[in-house]
Amino acid sequence: MKFTQTEKKQLLIYVIIAYGITYVLGLLMWYGYGKGLDLSAFPNAQMLYPAAGVMMAYLITRKGDKNLPKAFYIFFVVLTAVLVVCTAASVLAPKNIDLMGTPFSQWMLILQYVMIGGSVIFWILLLVSGKEKRRAYGLNSDHWNTSVLMILLFIGLYLLRFVIASALGGQLSEFGKIMANPTTWIMFFTVLVNFFLSVVAFFGEEYGWRYYLQPLLQRKFGLKGGVILLGCVWAVWHLPIDFFYYTTPDMGLAALASQFVTCITLGLFMAYAYMKTQNIWVPVIIHFLNNNMAVVFSGTYSAEVLQNQQIHWGDIPVALVMNLLIFGWVIFLKPFKEKKEECDPVE
Repeated sequence: MKFTQTEKKQLLIYVIIAYGITYVLGLLMWYGYGKGLDLSAFPNAQMLYPAAGVMMAYLITRKGDKNLPKAFYIFFVVLTAVLVVCTAASVLAPKNIDLMGTPFSQWMLILQYVMIGGSVIFWILLLVSGKEKRRAYGLNSDHWNTSVLMILLFIGLYLLRFVIASALGGQLSEFGKIMANPTTWIMFFTVLVNFFLSVVAFFGEEYGWRYYLQPLLQRKFGLKGGVILLGCVWAVWHLPIDFFYYTTPDMGLAALASQFVTCITLGLFMAYAYMKTQNIWVPVIIHFLNNNMAVVFSGTYSAEVLQNQQIHWGDIPVALVMNLLIFGWVIFLKPFKEKKEECDPVE
């Protein structure tokens, strides 16, 4: 199925924002890495670019649509622009402050406050936009019985993967200690509350990937092929932070290969959950849990566990098999066998 001229224009705008900003700022990451600067602002801001791309595309091509949630969209785009400025400033005008005896990037602190304040305004504007506008642009929250089941299924599968990985690494007893530690569960429920104050980041990715790009690629390449391709383009989008944040440049290619494994297999499950519920908040919550449960159940209770990881080529085949078995099996379920028309985006 061919894209219409409007769809092509929307896709071009989306790519320019979601990928263009990512790679331009990737050059700043490379520069900042060489200077030994704090780069933690980059992955935080980057998560908003996909949704900002969708919103700009619709604001430009659907000006006359009375159901377009303009105030909500404009606010999100402006918020993204502010975060881009903070991110660039963290490298071009770096300044550290002393936070309880630890040097901390002033710009990262500002960025966090902006994201928290932005999340509060996000919820308010989402609520006042009205049911019709939310439903017209995939912002509604339906089918919560099935949605809760999908979220619980993900948590179960995620913990299963953690158990298997711990067993293979000979650290099952350590994982048991972490699970038995009351701090783990206090942190877990604290993290759940924090969802409401960090929602803009996870919505930022999922509104771009699952709501916009997934149906578009599925129409063109089929229900299964479209999701697999989405996993690939999602992985490539991570390239700058794979090289300069998650790992170091010498492990960048291995990290990128690992990213393909994660984005394709986890992407299959998230696509399944979205197709099953047509509720964008399900992949948003799953994405939030995926990122934050690693922090909690690793026993570090710190987001620093995500930075400067050791990723080796030898780890990738095991990760591929494990992720396929734990998340990839959903590709054989009914939603991936239904007609493509059911996944068409709104017009």
